[in-house]
Amino acid sequence: MASVSERLELIKRNLQEVVTEEELAEVLSSPRPISYMGIEPSGPAHLGTLMMAGKAEDLIEAGFHFKLLLADWHAFINDKFEGDMERIRSCGEYLIHFFKALGVGKEGGIEFVWASDVVDTSTYWEKVIRIAKASSLQRLRRAMTIMGRREEEADLDSSKFFYPAMQAADIFHLEVDAALGGIDQRKAHMLARDAAEKLGWKKPVALHTPLIPALNLSGRMDGDVLSIKMSKSDPDSGILIHDSPEDIRRKLKKAYCPEGEVENNPVLDIARYIVFRWKGELRVLRPEKWGGDVRYTTYKELESDFRERKLHPLDLKNSVADALIEVLDPLWRYFESHPEAMSWLSK
Repeated sequence: MASVSERLELIKRNLQEVVTEEELAEVLSSPRPISYMGIEPSGPAHLGTLMMAGKAEDLIEAGFHFKLLLADWHAFINDKFEGDMERIRSCGEYLIHFFKALGVGKEGGIEFVWASDVVDTSTYWEKVIRIAKASSLQRLRRAMTIMGRREEEADLDSSKFFYPAMQAADIFHLEVDAALGGIDQRKAHMLARDAAEKLGWKKPVALHTPLIPALNLSGRMDGDVLSIKMSKSDPDSGILIHDSPEDIRRKLKKAYCPEGEVENNPVLDIARYIVFRWKGELRVLRPEKWGGDVRYTTYKELESDFRERKLHPLDLKNSVADALIEVLDPLWRYFESHPEAMSWLSK
């Protein structure tokens, strides 16, 4: 197995934050650490899901046993599929197919766990209550954004207050050493770390990925993490893994990508977190009069050329679209040969 420093660098790849790096290095010294991610069965996988799957594979390669929690109860609380548990469970089975289609943990490094099995014990609910008692109501309200909801939405349904305490309890009940999530899950992970200090439990390391901005972000950032995410009410704000090649090209052609701007640029982020992660390079094909073909083997090279306006936005968009289609092609072929995986759609 690689050294602790090498495994640490692998885990840090494409992460926005590690809380804390020193604790992570200590965890990597243990014989078989456990990492986890919770995912709500709430709809088709998108590029954010693909990015998280890549990080799960990195953790497995770094020596972690990875537990993927299919958070069906959490989806029920969050009103997904109008609270229809049968449809939620069916979508959860689809997500298992998604990870298998990517080959994540194909050597046995991944374990799929249903929240409905986890919650069926009094010891789990004891953890939920202890965490709630160690946290103020205001703290739980502030954590409401982990559900993709504003704080004020808790007033519509008091069950929403259970969600943050349950997400923290998941971490302890699954005996997790490192919790993986998008930066939008930070409040839940910090809630768990604070509760661990107060209750004398093992404090989990928190691993946070960035969020791929909505394609129509238009550079708007108001400090609210929810404001940059793709919206399910606007299908053109993001790319689903089942989008056709034509849809992918159309969406990327319309995407926010001003010449020379690299901050909050969704097309560059797709190249960085998806294309380079799954292909290791980006090829740009263009006429000689516009600079000719170029092959980027690192994201830094790509970003530098784009910032210096050596690469036109349209060439970037076309190249990212072609590469993304290549990345998604094995998934399309898998789901074509496993139609049962899409049964949740008909339900």
